[in-house]
Amino acid sequence: MVATHVRAAEDAVEALQAGLAAVGVTLHTLRIVPASCLGEAPVPLVDLGRCDLPTALRLGAVLAAVREGAGDDVQA
Repeated sequence: MVATHVRAAEDAVEALQAGLAAVGVTLHTLRIVPASCLGEAPVPLVDLGRCDLPTALRLGAVLAAVREGAGDDVQA
C-alpha cells in the first residue's frame, strides 16, 4: 500500500513537470516530501518548491490564460 501511494505521487510529480514544461515553466525543486511517505498510512505531499521571479510571473500568466480560456470549466 505504501509503495502504491508513493508511486502515485511520483507519477503526479512527473505529470506536473511535463505539463509545466509544455507551457514553458520549470520548477527546479518540484519533488515529493520524503517524510510524508513514512508510516503505515502515508499521505505523500508534493513540494512545489521555490522559484525565481520570472518563473513565478510565467506561471501566473499561464494560469490566467487557462482560466480565461476555460471560463467556468476550471476546477480545483
